[in-house]
This record gives sequence, C-alpha cells and structure tokens, in this order.
Amino acid sequence: MIPRRLFTILALAALVVDCGRSAPSGSPTEVRFSVLSVDTGKNVQAYWQPILSDMAKQTGLKVTPYFSGNYTLLIEALRFKKTDAGWFSNLSGLEAVRHGNGEVFARTFDPSGTDGYQSVLIVPAKSKTTLDKVLKCDRTLTLGMGDVLSTSGTLAPLTYLFGPRGIDPAKCFKQVRSGANHQTNLFAVANGQLDVATNNTTSMLLNREKGRPESGEVRVIWTSPPLPEDPIIWRKDLDPALKEKLRQFFLTYGQGDTPDAARQRGYLATVNIGGFKAADDNHLLPVREMEATSKWLSAKQGGDPAKIAAARQALDAITAQRMALEARTRAPAGAQ
Repeated sequence: MIPRRLFTILALAALVVDCGRSAPSGSPTEVRFSVLSVDTGKNVQAYWQPILSDMAKQTGLKVTPYFSGNYTLLIEALRFKKTDAGWFSNLSGLEAVRHGNGEVFARTFDPSGTDGYQSVLIVPAKSKTTLDKVLKCDRTLTLGMGDVLSTSGTLAPLTYLFGPRGIDPAKCFKQVRSGANHQTNLFAVANGQLDVATNNTTSMLLNREKGRPESGEVRVIWTSPPLPEDPIIWRKDLDPALKEKLRQFFLTYGQGDTPDAARQRGYLATVNIGGFKAADDNHLLPVREMEATSKWLSAKQGGDPAKIAAARQALDAITAQRMALEARTRAPAGAQ
C-alpha cells in the first residue's frame, strides 16, 4: 500500500500540471487516460498505443497514458486527479465510483459480440488436481488469487465457489498468494510454482492467440457464471467539453464498415475488445450484488445474527434494484 502522504504529494503535483492543461480560452487540451495492466507492462503499452494515438487524433487532445497493474493506484490516481478517465475492471471500477469521484460512461463488449467473460481456476495440465481435491481443504495445495479488487481474480471465486461452501481460503490451503495479475498466475501454475490459481477466460484466450506456450501448460477445473464486461470511467468533475470528446471517441471507435473502422477493430482485438457501448453506473449493479453476496456469506460463517440480518438486508436491496432495472430495460443488468 502506498502511504497516504505520497498520494497527497501526487495530488498536489497533478493539480500543478492541471494549470497548464487548458488553452487560453479555457478549453481542455489534454486527457490523462489510465489502463489496467493485466499483462506485462511493455506488452500492454504496445497493444494500447495505437488506440491512444487514434484517441489523440480524433479528439484533438494530447493523450497521456497511465499504465498500472495495481488496482488501488488506478483508483487513487483518479481520485487525486492524476488521471481523467480510464479502463477499469468491474470491482476496481466500483471503488473508483465510490471513492474516486468516478462515473461510468461506456463499457466494452467482446469481439464475438457476446457480453460477459468468466472467472476460472487453473491447474498444471499434467497434474491430477481436480476441483474436488481443491475443495477438500486439506491444506496440501498452494493457491494464487488476484488483486483484492479484481473481479475475476478474487471476488468471483469468493462469491461463486468458496463462499457458498463456507470455505475460507486462508484456512483451506497450505499457502495463499494474493495480489498477482492474471499473467503472473498463469506463469506460476504453468511452471509448477502454484498448484492452482485464479484467472479469466479473456486472459486465457489472449495468451492462446498470442501463442504463449504457458497457455498449453494449464487446464481449467472451474468456471464462474458470466461476469459483466469492463467499464470505462471518467471523473464526474471533468470539463463537459472533454467529456463529450471522450464520449464521441469511444462510442464511434471501430464502428462501421470502412477500412478505417476495420483497422481500429484490429487494434481493439489485440486486447480482446470488440468495441464500446454507452453505459452508466447501473452497469455495476451485478458487481455490487456479488460483493453483497460475498459479505452475506462471510457474515453467515461468522454466526452473528445481527450481522447476518444486516448483510442479508443489504443484499436484498441491491437485488431489488437489479431486478427493477432489468424489468424496465428488458435486458440483463450486466449488459446495461
């Protein structure tokens, strides 16, 4: 965890930079866009640079990228105005909305056109480890989890796999390594450094498409229900003119049947994105429900009736919101 004092210093520095980010007329001239690094830093930068260059060309803005694999850093960067907008995972995006003055304005969709991806558990391809063996909880296996704010790396397995069975990973495994990105977990399992680890279908697909040998050295033993696609978030207090430029870029990028649109879709395909659709904070309702479910299951394990009742009440309230939204829009909440 980065000390709060350092974030304050970063915030002050960002504010100083802001003084030079507008033209004399007051119109914004720069956007600082953050990208969650789920792969090695150099790879992510190479994949995203053509997209960011197109963003600069189409918006007329200077685009300054901010790459990080640390979910908390991305949230704090938005909060302290070091960044203006960014691509987040769902759970980190929820925290950016709660604590970073963020707001969802778009979301990704899969190149296949199908909405949603899935969390998975992987083991070495040649091992005899099964899901039953993992759930036996005999403290003989090592487990790799994702960042605490990772939807597929932490929240989904806790909500859909461990929580419903009353399993606390810390008491179930010989060792639990947390905080790694999907690429690190893949390499650790493929190389025999971990017996089992979390990952997701998007990361696994990208590794196969890029011909990485590690992708053939693991196998999947558990798959979660579908998870919502990733949100694109900006700061609520962003200049309206800057917001409109970003909105127009994302909602038109890669759209149409022109050669330029085809080229853009090619860039997006390298990060397994088909394009972007308009969205708002309702997109995060399914993740809020997952989070509330995890807290309720944890409360049940604790056995305190008052805490169980409070957690259940909070879960029921969010479920009611989701159901009302789906009834109004006639579409799954994760596709909003």
